[in-house]
Amino acid sequence: MDAIISCDDTQKIVLYNRAAERIFGWPPEEAIGQPLEMLIPTRFHQLHAQQVRRFGATGTTSRRMGDTTVLYARRKSGDEFPIDASISQLNTPEGKLYTVILRDITERERAREELAAFASESAGVREQEKSRIARELHDELAQSLTAAKMDAIWLRDHLSADPEAQSKIATMLSMLDTCVASTRRIAADLRPLVLDDLGLVPALEWVVQNFMQRTHVPCELIVDEDLELEEPFATGVFRIVQESLQNVAKHAEATQVEVELNSEGDYLLLRVQDDGIGFRPSQPRKPQSLGLVGLRERAQLMRGELRVDSSPGAGTRVEARIPTTRADA
Repeated sequence: MDAIISCDDTQKIVLYNRAAERIFGWPPEEAIGQPLEMLIPTRFHQLHAQQVRRFGATGTTSRRMGDTTVLYARRKSGDEFPIDASISQLNTPEGKLYTVILRDITERERAREELAAFASESAGVREQEKSRIARELHDELAQSLTAAKMDAIWLRDHLSADPEAQSKIATMLSMLDTCVASTRRIAADLRPLVLDDLGLVPALEWVVQNFMQRTHVPCELIVDEDLELEEPFATGVFRIVQESLQNVAKHAEATQVEVELNSEGDYLLLRVQDDGIGFRPSQPRKPQSLGLVGLRERAQLMRGELRVDSSPGAGTRVEARIPTTRADA
């Protein structure tokens, strides 16, 4: 199933099995003796040569290739395809021998991309539903409760000064105030209407202000006032900031927080940093604690990357790098 290709110290192919022939399309007589670069897309030639030299200098027997990125190879037809590969090295009397074992993962990558697209679409549908419910709570239920409060005030002002009646009405007014406040808070937690009505920057200002009111921890927002993002990026960035600040409020014991968002070419760079107690990211997460997992998933839904740097006593920094160009554009 796996292609096995060996090459000498000059990167000439010396071994090429049948699986390699099936995957790449080159027959052995046309592949053996040729440079390995014939199987690699041109744009990766220089990088591949550098990586092989570094690997040869380490003396490491073997390692997996492309731990954090998808590698690509090239067929005889010129078509490129994704691969999963590992490389090993062996010193022989004739010189160093490198062996690569690789697998065509085209179907796996296609399935992964379809799953990512489905997850992104599902997230978008959830946000639309949250927006609809939040709007109904704010425009319908909260307004109805406010009208009921006004009627209760009328009753208070026009009924006789019966102490028991006045006490009941006062209790009703207090309950209505609590219901209105709870309804608006739930609507804002579902989806702040300012995000839809005014855009990302005012929404970030709102969530930072809300954080400071709840925690009494100073939080500085550094963002270009003219920054405008389309969906799903505006919602995704907002949710990452919102959830990061929730994590700070719950766990960090911070005295200062900084949120920074800026655009750099086709990427958004987001940073949320606190001076709290920190933690070890390598530690197993607590049961039912999905904070960091949720942050990474939100970044991945936008085909971005998220990194968390922290250590005990040194605070925590959440950094996200998000491409602002749609994958299907």
